[in-house]
Amino acid sequence: MVDIQEQYLKELQTFFWENNFNQDPMKVERLALFADLITEKNEKLNLISRKDADSIIENHIFLSSYIAKYLPEKCTRFLDIGTGGGFPGIPLAIIRPEMKGILADSTGKKTDAVREFVDKLKLSNLTVVNERVESPEFISEYSDTFDLIVSRATVPLIILLRYALPLIKDKAYLAAIKGGDLTEEYQKAELKYKAYIKKSTIFELFYKPSNIRNQKGKKLVLLELQK
Repeated sequence: MVDIQEQYLKELQTFFWENNFNQDPMKVERLALFADLITEKNEKLNLISRKDADSIIENHIFLSSYIAKYLPEKCTRFLDIGTGGGFPGIPLAIIRPEMKGILADSTGKKTDAVREFVDKLKLSNLTVVNERVESPEFISEYSDTFDLIVSRATVPLIILLRYALPLIKDKAYLAAIKGGDLTEEYQKAELKYKAYIKKSTIFELFYKPSNIRNQKGKKLVLLELQK
């Protein structure tokens, strides 16, 4: 499997270099190893769609890393809601090792796989939890804990906000990777949770060489929240 890992490494180096997102070579190697681990596991367990496996570096590893560029430096503790195969939580924890994170998912097979990845990648700043974040048990353990909530899940912003509010500190950020037209989804969320949203920004996630004008419609919604 060394060859494929080398290929992943080269792809990552190209994306990082072309987008002036320079990172420690050890971090990039770790990301390439993660790509290798998830591709191998994906043959037995559907963590990412099969057709997506060919573009794992661009669509999953690089994109989950790249959002670090938009996140406030002061964040120290994050929660990844619906982490699936470990996105964006694992790449984020590799790029920002000073942050501690909880990766939560309600599907046991997925959290078992993610736990294995975290172990093999030696990411001591991550904990994997097989639980629903809206469950009373999770809320009682983690209320008022996080200053950053991240998610790549498909749930609407209004639901993410509902999940996030009991779990965040008085001031926190919510960062959601989304695609397509967010107008209606965003309006609904803002209408219901206006009192908590201090500031909101939608970043167009364009990058070289394959998404220069963001024709792929990738976005990061960043909400600054205050209880």
